[in-house]
Amino acid sequence: MPLFLVKIFNYEYWSWWLFYLPMAPYWIFQSIRAKSLTYFTAVNPGIEAGGFYGEHKTEILKNISPDYLAKTIFIETGMAFEKITNSLIINNLDYPIIAKPNVGERGNSVAKIHSEEELLKYHSEISEDYLIQEFITFPIELGVLFSRLLNEKIGKVSSLTLKEFLTVTGDGKSNIEELILQSTRARFQLETLQTRMGDGIKEVLPLGVKRLLEPIGNHCRGTKFVNANHLINKQLDEVFTKVAESYNGFFYGRFDLKISSIEDLYEGKNIKIMELNGVSSDPGHIYDPKYYLWQAYRDLMWHWKRAADISILNQKAGIKPLPFSDILAIVKQHFG
Repeated sequence: MPLFLVKIFNYEYWSWWLFYLPMAPYWIFQSIRAKSLTYFTAVNPGIEAGGFYGEHKTEILKNISPDYLAKTIFIETGMAFEKITNSLIINNLDYPIIAKPNVGERGNSVAKIHSEEELLKYHSEISEDYLIQEFITFPIELGVLFSRLLNEKIGKVSSLTLKEFLTVTGDGKSNIEELILQSTRARFQLETLQTRMGDGIKEVLPLGVKRLLEPIGNHCRGTKFVNANHLINKQLDEVFTKVAESYNGFFYGRFDLKISSIEDLYEGKNIKIMELNGVSSDPGHIYDPKYYLWQAYRDLMWHWKRAADISILNQKAGIKPLPFSDILAIVKQHFG
């Protein structure tokens, strides 16, 4: 099937504005309930604008307990490269590592770095502050959307998304490029992979050999999001209530993390958080290819109501939403 038809009939590939457009009346309804068009900025008083847009990752990550956090180094624009390499040594960070912008979304400019030469190239080309993180080798990556009302002792995990990275499996005859063309999901990434892999894309994989094409777990980069909500239980609610307790002013958001096993997740151990996104977080499970559009909108409405409920309670406690002019300034600054 041509890719343009795939985009039409599979909402997971729609542009964000098209997907959210039918939800606009519901947002207005929640704004009326919360008595503010910018009610969402009062959901997480401990995050810039509640985590609506343009928040700085380093300011969020410093509030997460080191027991759960991946090792992270903040790199300022123009920092001497020698200082960066020294920081890697001091923090016992070995290659490969992950580099990502301090302000960014949808996997833009996130890279897996394998050597000092690659890091130097990344550092010289990026024109903004960025983070270096340890590359977590745990086998399972999840998106966990957690929220808690101000008057709740135990919060709630409402979305659990398993991330399946983009791979191809050899048949002993086809090269990697040919295998990509046989996969709808991989075809969307063809040009990027051709540029990155060069002549390596002509390699013929032996029968049954699986090759990872994209190490970054982002939907825009080919990762498949799988609904894992059947794994949610009270034990998981308690685990993430504890994970979030160190963050004063956090009530709603999605943890992107890796774990060693589901059993360890329930016990609250061997959890490595790479990012925490605020109020604009999607419940990632709705992008499961097996999910129906009506189910996606139903679950979005539940989450938007949950965010509004949190905002209403926070406003009663004295937290004021940002003026609409501040929201416009944030957006203009980001795109300026």
